Amino acid sequence: MSRIRAAVLGSPIEHSLSPVLHRAAYQELGLDGWSYDRFEIDEAALPQFVAGLGPEWAGLSLTMPLKRAIMPLLDGISDTAASVETVNTVVLTEDGRRLGDNTDIPGIVAALHERGVEKVSSAAVLGAGATASSALAALSRICSGEVTAYVRSAARADEMRQWGERLGVPVRTADWSEAAEALSAPLVIATTPAGTTDALAASVPEGAGTLFDVLYDPWPTALAAAWSRQGGQVVGGLDLLVHQAVLQVELMTGRTPGPLAAMRAAGERALAAR
Repeated sequence: MSRIRAAVLGSPIEHSLSPVLHRAAYQELGLDGWSYDRFEIDEAALPQFVAGLGPEWAGLSLTMPLKRAIMPLLDGISDTAASVETVNTVVLTEDGRRLGDNTDIPGIVAALHERGVEKVSSAAVLGAGATASSALAALSRICSGEVTAYVRSAARADEMRQWGERLGVPVRTADWSEAAEALSAPLVIATTPAGTTDALAASVPEGAGTLFDVLYDPWPTALAAAWSRQGGQVVGGLDLLVHQAVLQVELMTGRTPGPLAAMRAAGERALAAR
């Protein structure tokens, strides 16, 4: 049986749970001929790696810092990926084309829907990087009102307002020093690196709404733990990772994994073993 290959690329990449999740999906689907690996690839090495991909390759997952660096190497991108100029998935077609997509955006929406969050009247975003722009795109589908983005610089504030205009989301920006005010929003999406929101844990209000913290290691974050103690609902980075990985598997294999339980359980076991 010929092998069919897929992999996740990024730098650093050793921490990635994508191989665990994709392999669990392959096992569930009975795709014995499929393999999924990880490669430490930075922006300088990316063009040579992509150029060397043979017909046995079905797809790639991209993590930082490659989600925008991959775009000039593609033959086309989906409207979803184009909306935030960020690609986290590449499908390699039988006729040799490389097509980019973004499963983070529908992954965020699906993870929230799973927890019963389908519509909110307003929201807050902590941070202003690539994940924050994907969060705004997701909010364009579920938020009927204003989104407040808490950022550290005027340049980042301008970027978030521009993304809001592009995505059709009314965005107000506020300085990071006021980030504790975000915690009273019905939905808070934290997109910042580990440790950045720790100081906010003491300010979580009683009866908090929903926190979506995109981190999964270490977990829980100080903010997520405090949120749970105050009775709020927490959606974590593993939830996002599983939902976006399901969509990647669908795009790369043409088949849909069954219930998410097997993939989530595999991720939980891998995190517990660290």
